[in-house]
Amino acid sequence: MSNIKEKILEEVQIARETCETSGKDSKECAVAWDAVEELQAEASHQKQDKAKNSLEVYCDDNPEAAECRLYED
Repeated sequence: MSNIKEKILEEVQIARETCETSGKDSKECAVAWDAVEELQAEASHQKQDKAKNSLEVYCDDNPEAAECRLYED
């Protein structure tokens, strides 16, 4: 995850430099900030994929076990 954070920081710097040279209303500036937004979305996605706990791992391997049964109302 830290790798993507570093990449976001790099892209932010690039976007700032691009906007300074090309102008804040330029197409190049917008594209540079779009790249930042895409990386931020990917980081958010990765953050949502949390690790499974030991019961979840057990149930993946043993779905028929009593501890893993799911009951519907």
